[in-house]
Amino acid sequence: MAVERKFIAEGARRARVEKYLVKELRRAGYGGMDLQRTPLGTQVTIYAEKPGIVIGKGGKVVRQLTQDLATSFGVESPQIEVQQVANPSFNAQIMAERLANALERGWYFRKAGSSIIRRVMESGALGCEVIIAGKLTGSRARVQKFTQGYIKHSGEPVNTIVEKGYAVAVKKLGVIGVQVCIIPPDAKLPDHFEMFKPKEKPLPPPSIEVTDVGEDVNDDLENMIEEYADETLLEER
Repeated sequence: MAVERKFIAEGARRARVEKYLVKELRRAGYGGMDLQRTPLGTQVTIYAEKPGIVIGKGGKVVRQLTQDLATSFGVESPQIEVQQVANPSFNAQIMAERLANALERGWYFRKAGSSIIRRVMESGALGCEVIIAGKLTGSRARVQKFTQGYIKHSGEPVNTIVEKGYAVAVKKLGVIGVQVCIIPPDAKLPDHFEMFKPKEKPLPPPSIEVTDVGEDVNDDLENMIEEYADETLLEER
């Protein structure tokens, strides 16, 4: 297999595994996954809000997931590790699923989008963007965007800093797509800079300059020495 086809096949497999986990672990608050090849097999790290549901009673669910990844998706020797999401408000996938659930329960799309934005920003995020697309109010599809804070749309920070999550809400009029983008508070933005006041350097100690006293002072000293010598001679006589 050529190198290009191998990368395409790996990408397609990752997308299918992601779609399968989103469907199976929706109740557990699925927050994303990470695939890494190791000498012993494939390390699959699943991030979830409720790890207990992912593991299941006696590990039943996680064993079923391992078997499905190996047989249905061709993952070589999968080893699943479950980690709990520290702060769900900063996980874009979890917030997208919550927004989709709110829309399915009948929330008005403006209220649902504003609620997600408010929760993310109050948790301390640098920026958040919510995009809702579909038949929101009638038979014609439309796109509604909610933005607050600082968000990047182009360049390398989109892939390295911005967290993205996707979800689908199924309603009577049709499906509604949901996208949530979050910049966490600990992100280091490339265009951020700080200005520091320069430190004041201490002044150097004053230097003492030795200058020539001049010929007049030297003449006065010689005269004083001569007068003292004359007085000393007169006293001895």
